[in-house]
Amino acid sequence: MADPAPRSVDEHLERVLADIEPLAAHPQPLMDALGLAAAEDVVSTLRLPGFDNSGMDGYAVRHADVVTAGAEHPVHLPVVGEIGAGQSTGLLALPPGTAAKIMTGAPVPSGADCVVPYEWTDRGVAQVRVDRAPALGQHVRRAGEDVAEGDLLVEAGTVLGPRHLGLLAAVGRPTVVSRPRPRVVVLSTGSELREPGQPLGTDSIYDGNSFLLAASARRAGAIAYRVGIVPDEPRAFLDALEDQLVRADVVVTSGGVSQGDFDIVKEALRPRGVWFGPVAMQPGKPQGFGHVGEDRVPIFTLPGNPVSSYISFETFVLPALRKMMGLAPCSRPQVTARLTHAVTSQAGKRQFLRGALDHSGAGLQVAPVGGPGSHLIGDLAASDCLVVVPEDVTSLAPGDTVSVVRLDQEF
Repeated sequence: MADPAPRSVDEHLERVLADIEPLAAHPQPLMDALGLAAAEDVVSTLRLPGFDNSGMDGYAVRHADVVTAGAEHPVHLPVVGEIGAGQSTGLLALPPGTAAKIMTGAPVPSGADCVVPYEWTDRGVAQVRVDRAPALGQHVRRAGEDVAEGDLLVEAGTVLGPRHLGLLAAVGRPTVVSRPRPRVVVLSTGSELREPGQPLGTDSIYDGNSFLLAASARRAGAIAYRVGIVPDEPRAFLDALEDQLVRADVVVTSGGVSQGDFDIVKEALRPRGVWFGPVAMQPGKPQGFGHVGEDRVPIFTLPGNPVSSYISFETFVLPALRKMMGLAPCSRPQVTARLTHAVTSQAGKRQFLRGALDHSGAGLQVAPVGGPGSHLIGDLAASDCLVVVPEDVTSLAPGDTVSVVRLDQEF
């Protein structure tokens, strides 16, 4: 069966995303929600601080009793109590003309309206000498001055970072409704593959792809399961796939999708309705996408060369995972930079060149890294971006402006 006419990159991505649904949201423990998108508006049910409390270690006083205090004319006050944070049995009301020792975070007693820091006193126990007067209200954290009851704390769609989770915990929320991390099963196919650490034969290579793709999935925020190597046998591949579907929200394979006699992924999955065909891109032309199993788990069948596999992941799988998690935008943003060297490209294909960005000059510059070979994983590791050459451009000169995809930036 001949492959269909090539799809453009944009068309293939559009079709992929049209077939991907966000995962169902549910309450998740705060630490599990780090990096996920909130699927609810979170409104505070209490105020922060919850009560007037001290912002310093020192003495709670009435401002009128210490307003005249200075180095030359200190004020002496009897100390009538000590209040520590979390000690509900502490002094509740401060009589006029007295002071109470108070620790940071402890409730300010009724009648007190400022706190004298230890540094402005002699740190007396029965009586304290005040050498400097605080302003009215100084060093008192008023109830609700940070967060009021009913305040919107987190808006739906917000990517939850450490500061958001700290705030939610501070108002007593143990969970937040968010979309879970997709479970991504990664399969490498090829009888020539060996696990790192095993001895190599004269015709075998180490499996780098599964590590590359599983790590990419984990960095995207997913839960990655790297499965052992699958040989070039359709039945063995289908058995491995079916074993893994129980724990998969997405399956990603590499290898076995081109035109060779041993391209068993295509042979095994095409009869099951998975689409296979060329996409007008370089590298990464042979692609496959569909659904497998009773639960119609999305499956991405990527080419076997490591650069092709990685660029295909970045271009198609990453946006799908982000849509499943409710993250926007789905695709990495692009920036512009000026080329340091000339490049050529094949007409009708969108080329993704490995590049290294230089921030040292007046503007952003990008240097191509290595050649066009889709097997050059060393050059891929030395890159921090992809230079995108459009389908209708066949050559670019030094100094030309190009679009660049930054690979290592959060978005």
